[in-house]
Amino acid sequence: MKSAVVLIFVSFLFMSFSLQAQNQLSVSGTIRSGNEPISGATVSIPVLGKTLVSNDNGFFRFGKLQAGSFEIIITYSGFNTYQQKIDLTDKPIVLDINLEADRNRSLEEVVIRDFKSESVSGKLSDISGTSIYAGKKTEFINLKNINANLATNNTRQIYARVPGLNIWEYDRGGLQLGIGGRGLSPNRSSNFNIRQNGYDISADALGYPESYYTPSTEALEKIEIIRGAASLQYGPQFGGLVNFVMKEGPRDKPFEITSRQSFGSFNFFNSFNSIGGTVAKNKLNYYAFYQFKTGDSWRPNSHFDQHNAYAQLSYAFTEKLKVSAAYTFMKYLAQQPGGLTDQQFEEDPSVSNRARNWFQVNWNLINLNLDYTFNKNTRLNWRNYTLQGGRDALGILTYINRPDYGGNRDLMMDKYSNFGSELRVIHQYTLFKQQRSTFLAGMRLYHGLTDRKQGDGNDGSGPDFNFTGTEPNKSDYEFPGSNLAFFAENNFSINKHWSVTPGLRFEHINTKAQGYYYKNNIFIPDDKIQESKSDPRSFLLLGLGSTWKFGNGLEFYANISQNYRSINFNDLRIVNNNAKVDPNLKDETGYNMELGFRGNFNNWFYTDVSLFYLKYNDRIGSIFTTDTSFMTYRLRTNVSDSRNLGLELLFEGDILKAISQGYSKYKLLLYTNFSLIDARYVHTKNTAIDGKLVENVPPVMVRTGLSFGNQRFNISYQFSWQAKQYSDATNTEETPTAVDGAIPAFSVMDLSVSYNWRWFTVYTGINNLANASYFTRRADGYPGPGIIPADIRNWYATLQFKL
Repeated sequence: MKSAVVLIFVSFLFMSFSLQAQNQLSVSGTIRSGNEPISGATVSIPVLGKTLVSNDNGFFRFGKLQAGSFEIIITYSGFNTYQQKIDLTDKPIVLDINLEADRNRSLEEVVIRDFKSESVSGKLSDISGTSIYAGKKTEFINLKNINANLATNNTRQIYARVPGLNIWEYDRGGLQLGIGGRGLSPNRSSNFNIRQNGYDISADALGYPESYYTPSTEALEKIEIIRGAASLQYGPQFGGLVNFVMKEGPRDKPFEITSRQSFGSFNFFNSFNSIGGTVAKNKLNYYAFYQFKTGDSWRPNSHFDQHNAYAQLSYAFTEKLKVSAAYTFMKYLAQQPGGLTDQQFEEDPSVSNRARNWFQVNWNLINLNLDYTFNKNTRLNWRNYTLQGGRDALGILTYINRPDYGGNRDLMMDKYSNFGSELRVIHQYTLFKQQRSTFLAGMRLYHGLTDRKQGDGNDGSGPDFNFTGTEPNKSDYEFPGSNLAFFAENNFSINKHWSVTPGLRFEHINTKAQGYYYKNNIFIPDDKIQESKSDPRSFLLLGLGSTWKFGNGLEFYANISQNYRSINFNDLRIVNNNAKVDPNLKDETGYNMELGFRGNFNNWFYTDVSLFYLKYNDRIGSIFTTDTSFMTYRLRTNVSDSRNLGLELLFEGDILKAISQGYSKYKLLLYTNFSLIDARYVHTKNTAIDGKLVENVPPVMVRTGLSFGNQRFNISYQFSWQAKQYSDATNTEETPTAVDGAIPAFSVMDLSVSYNWRWFTVYTGINNLANASYFTRRADGYPGPGIIPADIRNWYATLQFKL
C-alpha cells in the first residue's frame, strides 16, 4: 500500500495547487433552469474575445482576468439571452444564473437535454466518419452517463444494455475482458474484432485474436459494437466489432484535470489522473492519463498490480488535414489462486489450491492516424499502428483435483510484434431523385508475429519468469502471419424511406509456423520434433443490408453477411494435461442473418428488437474425452456444424419524461435487456453431440435496472439473471477435474450511488448486493484449471476532482 499512499499524496497535492490558482481574478458561475443545471450553454465576454461552454454541472469559469468592467452574455437554445455587467476589482466573482425559458418557443423546444444525449445506449449513425453502419445492428455505450464501478471495469454493469452477451467474470480488477455474443465463446473476447479508436489491440488479430489488454473505462468516451455484419469492413470474425473510443481533451478550454481516487473491498485501490485541453489557436488537442491499480481477491494466493498510461495528440494543420498520434502502455502482474472442483466450490468457494501461479502482461501500442477532407462529399482516413508486447504464464497446470506437490512449474512466454495499416475513402453522391447515397472502399495490410515458448520454470513460489534450462524443454515456435484485404460497401438511398447496402471483402491470409516441440514419449524420451508449416488461402465474403425508415425515428433493418475464422497454429503445441488440440483443425466458415426493429419514441423511449440466425460450419469446440489412463481432458476440435437462433431485445425509457410530456428536472430510467438463444450442433454422425447445446451459451439472459436522479445525484440498481449452460459439446454435468461440466443458473444484483458538488463527485456502490455464490467459467488453463468463482459481495468508493 506504500505506492497507494504516495499516489494519494501526490494527487491531493496537485489538487491543492490547482485550488490555490483560483485566488487570481476570475469570473465563474453555475447556469441553471430552476434546480436543473444547464450543460452546453454558450458563455462569452465579447470585449475580451473569450467564449466557453458550461460543463455537465452547468459550471463555467474565466480565469487570469485583469481588473475592469465588461459584459457577460449567456445563450442557450429555448431560453432568453442573459446579459449582465461585471465590475471586476480585487477579488473573484461567482455567479448563480437562472435562465428563463423563451415563452415564444414551444415546450418541445425548451427541453434541456434530449433522450439520446442522456441515455446510456443507442444505435450508431448510418454514416459515421469513414464507416457505413446502415442496415446493421449497432450499439453504443455512453460511459459519460453510466453509474457503475468503472474503477474495476465492472463488465456486468457496463454492458448491461447490450443483449445477448455472455460475460466471464474471473478477475477482481477488470484486467481482462471476456465477452461473447450470440452463442460465441467469451474467451478473452476472441470472437470479436477488438479495437481502440479504430485500430487492433488484440494479441495477434490474425493468428491469436485474444485480448490481454482492456482500456480503462475511466478513460473511455464510449464503446461501439457492430454485430456479425461488421465482417465486411473490419474483418471476418463471427462476433463482429467492439471499438473502444478514448476521451479527447475538451475543445472549449486549454487545460482540464481529472483525478479519481478509488478504494474498495479486499485492499482495492485505484488512482486515475488525466489532463487534456485544446491550445495553439484551437489546432492542437491533447489528452493523457496515468492509472495505478492494486488489490487482492477474496480468495487467498491472489494479488494484482497494474500500471496503465495513454497519451494522444491531434493537430489540425489545415481545415482539411488533421493528424493524430497516440501511445498506450499497460503492464500488470497478477497472482492467480487457481480453480476448484465442483465439490470444493460447494463446500467453500473461498479456498485456493494453487499458491505458485502467476500471470504478467506488457502491452505497448502506437497509432498514427491521418484524416483528410477533399470536399464536403469525400473524406479519407489512414490509420497505422503497431503492437509490441507479451504475456507470460507461470504455475501448475496439473489436474485441480490433485494437490501441488512442488517441483518445477510450467512456464509459457509469448512475445507479439504486429504492424497494420488501413486506408478508407468514403464518398457521398446523388442518386435516385436527389437521394444521397454513400460509397466506401478500403484496404488493409497486416503482419503479425507471435514468438511462443513453453518449458519448465523453477520450483519456487514467486514470479520468476525464467526457464530452468538453456532452451525451453517443451516447445519453441515463431508464428508469422500476413493479411491483405480489400473491401467496399455502397449505401444506395432508393427514396427517403428505403436504402440498400451491398458489400464485399476479399481476404488473402498466410499463416506459418516454424520451430520445435518435444513429444515426451515414454518409449523415446524427449523426442525433439522440428516443424515448418505454411497455409496460404484467399476467399471472398459477400453481404447485403437494408433499412426502411418511417420518418419518426423508427426503422426496420435487415442484413446477411458471410463470416470466416482461420485456425491458428499457436494453440497446437501447447502442453496441458487438461486440454488437447486436434492437429487436423480446419478453418471455420458461415454467415450471420438478422432482422430488427429499432427507434426512439417521442424522445423518451428507445427500443431495439431483433431476430438473428448464425450458421457455423466446422465449428471448433470442446469435447469431454478420456485418455488411456482414464483421466479426463478437453479436446478442442472441429466438432460439427452448428446453428444459433435467437431473439435480442432492449427497452430503455425515461418514465418521468413520459409522464411530464417531455420535461422533468429529474429522470427515472428503466431498462431491460433480454435474450433467448437456441444454439445446437447439427449435421453430425456423432450421437454424443448431435442436437446437443453448444458450449458457453446461456439460453436465457436478463439484465434489468432502474436509475433515478438528475445531473447532481443518481442512484442505480441492476438485476441480472442467467440460465444454465455447459462448458463442452457433450453437455456433461460434472467431471472429476472440473474442466468440463454444467454452469448453473444464477442471479446477481448491483447498486451504485453518485453525488456531484462543483468540482467534486463521489461515486460509491455495492456489487453482488445479495452475496450470491456463483461462477461463469470452467477453465482448462490459466486462470484455472477448474471452476473460477465470481466475486462475493464487495463495495467501492471513488472521489473525483475535475477542474
